Amino acid sequence: MATKEHPPPSRLRAWMLEGLSDMGKGHDTLQEQPSEPQPEHKGQPWYRVMCLTGVDYFSTLGYQPGIAALAAGLLSPIATIVLVIVTLAGALPVYRRVAEESPHGEGSIAMLERLLSFWQGKLFVLTLLGFAATDFLITITLSAADASTHLVENPHLNSALHDKQMLITLILVALLGAVFLKGFLEAIGVAFALVGIYLSLNVVVVIVGLWHVATAGHVITDWSSALTAEHGSVFAMIGVALVVFPKLALGLSGFETGVAVMPHVKGDQDDTEEQPTGRIRDTKKLLSTAAIIMSGFLITTSFITTLLIPENEFKPGGQANGRALAYLAHHYLGGAFGTVYDVSTIAILWFAGASAMAGLLNLMPRYLPRYGMAPHWARAVRPMVIVFTLIAFLVTWIFDASVDAQGGAYATGVLVLISSAAIAVTIAARKAGQKKWTIGFALISAVFLYTTVVNVIERPDGVKIGACFIVGIILVSLLSRLARAFELRVTSVSLDPMAERFIRDVASRKIRFIANEPDQRDKAEYRDKIEQIRNDNDLPGEDFVFVEVTVLDPSEFEAGLTVRGEVLHNRYRV
Repeated sequence: MATKEHPPPSRLRAWMLEGLSDMGKGHDTLQEQPSEPQPEHKGQPWYRVMCLTGVDYFSTLGYQPGIAALAAGLLSPIATIVLVIVTLAGALPVYRRVAEESPHGEGSIAMLERLLSFWQGKLFVLTLLGFAATDFLITITLSAADASTHLVENPHLNSALHDKQMLITLILVALLGAVFLKGFLEAIGVAFALVGIYLSLNVVVVIVGLWHVATAGHVITDWSSALTAEHGSVFAMIGVALVVFPKLALGLSGFETGVAVMPHVKGDQDDTEEQPTGRIRDTKKLLSTAAIIMSGFLITTSFITTLLIPENEFKPGGQANGRALAYLAHHYLGGAFGTVYDVSTIAILWFAGASAMAGLLNLMPRYLPRYGMAPHWARAVRPMVIVFTLIAFLVTWIFDASVDAQGGAYATGVLVLISSAAIAVTIAARKAGQKKWTIGFALISAVFLYTTVVNVIERPDGVKIGACFIVGIILVSLLSRLARAFELRVTSVSLDPMAERFIRDVASRKIRFIANEPDQRDKAEYRDKIEQIRNDNDLPGEDFVFVEVTVLDPSEFEAGLTVRGEVLHNRYRV
């Protein structure tokens, strides 16, 4: 029988599908093997890997103080202290536990996928993927928008670029997509340098800001008097801060990325894939160090920006809108230092977008193709880069490249992921019989669920954007699953010794396979089935082997096939 030869793929198609990922272990991985052995990943010390997640986490200092001032006003420092308490006593313990439970970079979504099976688990994961897409895509668009804000508001460039923010934002997003189309390698060294420079410049700005607060005594007095006049008592201030702190939730970003970069952490020499003890320990150091550093910056920057920047400058059109620390850098340290600060901020914000794009490319192909809910090419990097870049263009246009307008959507994505992580570790602690941890994580879950609900009520844009992503993902997933219904879904085949013996026995003679839906599995069932087959097909002397298929989870699109042979009632081969 002649075999049909397929024409070689076009150069463009070959380039687009180059390096097709096997995340999710699709059926094509049976034939597609890498042409060259892949070098063993050596890993990096945890403090260097911290900078890879730090470009996302620490870069929020570019816009967080301004958003906090707009949301909480004079209470911004107090609300920020509440946020820091929630960070250190809530988010940090949750993600330290996530690092234990999911040490291979899959995060809390993988934990929930394991805890929830069948279709309800798949739908829950798809919902979380929608919010994760919101988080990562808004990271790209918001970071690009804030980078363009720093560029446009630079005193040396403002006159030439003041009406070009949308164009600059789109160019930055397009540049990010172009880099990934070319081929982006996660450069931990570059991230280490960017974070080191950026945090060093922020230390200078914070020290200078605190110096001006300390030497201008009336600043603290005026702030304290204004707080008392507006809220009356300390308890009222704390109460209002507890209500408004969910608006500051952007300061919680970075934890999901922190566990996503776990595979890059070096760990110990005797670590195994099953027990990466050193990697888990060092990732906990990474998470704790990043949280402590960020907490210090959040408190000090909210304090100096609230006390030193006029309130009107935080509003849209003001010089500190989306760039509060850059405003202080220019105002107190001069144009040269301010420009260096702007360049550093633009670089780390752009790299934060790169980190988010890498997160999307790691997350989506891990689930959707494996669920049969995306075409196989969704495992390839370049087509997905184009899809995500086009969506980022749309989001930028919808929000008019505004940092403030995107803050709600970003916070919603962050809070939903943290809430899901808190719920996941609560369930994990309960299953492990850890009563105290279960109660503690349950309380943390309640705090984050409250924060999420308040944020959604105050700024519903986030849940609307998240809902659009969820509906889009589920709709495309259902259509893809229907279109791929008749594809081969077996990723691997394994036979036990008895099944191998059956195969060897039938190789030299004719044999008939009988499909049987198992019922009681008694002798009469198999005897009657053979009798029926012989009568219907006139096969009196044939040898038979029964084939029974058990589907453990019908919601799984792709799975390995385990073939087990057995002889029932000393006669019937199954």
